[in-house]
Amino acid sequence: MNFLRRRLSDSSFVANLPNGYMMDLQRPDSSTSSPVSPATERKHLQPPQPSHSSSTGSSIFSSISSAMKQTTQAAAGLMEHSAGPAAPAAQKPKVLLVIDDAHTDWAKYFQGKKVNGEFDIRVEQAEFSELNLAAYVMGGCMVDMQVMRNGTKVVRSFKPDFVLIRQHAYSMALGEDFRSLIIGLQYGGVHTVNSLHSIYNFCSKPWVFSQLIKIFNSLGPEKFPLVEQTFFPSHKQMLTTPNFPVVVKLGHAHAGMGKVKVENQHDFRDMASIVAMAKTYATTEPFIDSKYDIRIQKIGSNYKAYMRTSISGNWKANTGSAMLEQIAMTERYRLWADACAEMFGGLDICAVKAVHSKDGKDYIIEVMDSSMPLIGEHIEEDRQLIADLVVSKMTQLVATAGSRPSPLRPWPPQAQPVSMKSQTGPPLGQLSQPRPPPQGGPRQPQGSQPPRTNAPPQQRLSPQGQQPQSPQSTSPQQQRSPGSPQQIRSATGSSPVQASKAGAFPPQQPRPPAQGRAPSQPSPTEMSKQQTTPHPHLNKSQSLTNNFSIPESSQRGNATEDEAKAETIRNLRKSFASLFSD
Repeated sequence: MNFLRRRLSDSSFVANLPNGYMMDLQRPDSSTSSPVSPATERKHLQPPQPSHSSSTGSSIFSSISSAMKQTTQAAAGLMEHSAGPAAPAAQKPKVLLVIDDAHTDWAKYFQGKKVNGEFDIRVEQAEFSELNLAAYVMGGCMVDMQVMRNGTKVVRSFKPDFVLIRQHAYSMALGEDFRSLIIGLQYGGVHTVNSLHSIYNFCSKPWVFSQLIKIFNSLGPEKFPLVEQTFFPSHKQMLTTPNFPVVVKLGHAHAGMGKVKVENQHDFRDMASIVAMAKTYATTEPFIDSKYDIRIQKIGSNYKAYMRTSISGNWKANTGSAMLEQIAMTERYRLWADACAEMFGGLDICAVKAVHSKDGKDYIIEVMDSSMPLIGEHIEEDRQLIADLVVSKMTQLVATAGSRPSPLRPWPPQAQPVSMKSQTGPPLGQLSQPRPPPQGGPRQPQGSQPPRTNAPPQQRLSPQGQQPQSPQSTSPQQQRSPGSPQQIRSATGSSPVQASKAGAFPPQQPRPPAQGRAPSQPSPTEMSKQQTTPHPHLNKSQSLTNNFSIPESSQRGNATEDEAKAETIRNLRKSFASLFSD
């Protein structure tokens, strides 16, 4: 206190204080100072001048107010800084890639929509032929887009969060094989509508028709009337067909391409030569004199059915002039759409094409995926339904992103069972344990094992003048038989890690004799104590009981044997006391 008074009374220290700060500390405290004379006491009891007290009080209050103001401003600045990134306006928009031709502007159908109510949607639209990409294990998929907009070439690079596929990924026409892009999107882990698994499977029409055959075998011909089709892997098997006329379809094509109507056997042979030149597969199905075509489309949970009648008289209903009309959705048509929507893990958008013959029978001929063309008077409504479906899928993806594993955040490793840890063997650097002696027989002297590389350098000398023993010598508990009750009790009394590391703790050696004292031979009691050192992690009673190799027959002995055991334990305790008292 005297030092503080001298320090505060220093004029140079007080002069450096801002705005008269702590001026009241310059006056000595009358309550704690030494006794003074009455004259000096009367001087202190005189009222101070108002100007001096007001200036001192104002300076103190101004210092306190300025400090509080700075603290408040700093806290407000930190709060504004921390609350800035959490604002909804700073959320990065989700990028949606729509693969479709330029005739449909998909950006207007997603205008004003948000993913999960907080993320805006930025729409990028291009065709398959205008895209290129690179996919990485940890970095996802990076898409390069080169499109023509109003005569200007636009080049962009972005990472899509979701993709809507509205074009065929594969056709045998020249330059229309984009399956490599589908593989790249799958490689980058991009989610799409429909799924990339289904898109890739739809790159072969016979492969898709094989799924229709499974549905036909499951539901039967009454509920699912499938047209009878024959598959030829090459032209060599195309020798003849039982009925004519037939429709021959070459390879994988769309919009009526690769389809030929064959009237007789001679034309069929000519068609086989065309298939040989194309080096592809072919399918044949009987020609059905149709009255009209039927199309049932499913977008999410919305169903529509259309009837198309040819006006130009062409046997292909989708070629030439035709009259389109929406018809009622029956339960039979709904069953067709629902059965086909379960293909390849689920189709969010699909359409079933059927032919209604003049004899009143229906024949299912084809199923289409999300690349199906939209027809009828409700095209705008169907596009809006597709947009709502995509937004709902993106919302589900954002909502479930925290519960799914990803390459950047794998699943946490599962804890191994306790039984597996207790069954682990000794390390490779340890020697095999000696074979335990029979119960009741003499115990063999225990040898030491070579120390491991990570063993501590501390060593102790035995009283007999032997070589220094390594601390990693084998514990006597490891030499017991596996089925003895003593070892079972010691294993259950410790943790699994301790059970797996049995034998890693050395027996304690007695201290060397003091200087000037002859090394005496240890008594039998001390020898038994050295061989039966308790486990460090067991208590005294457990260690003393487990260190005796007592056969099962002796455990069922009379009371005299129990008294002898108790006397032996008491002698051991006395030996411990005499040893540590030295």
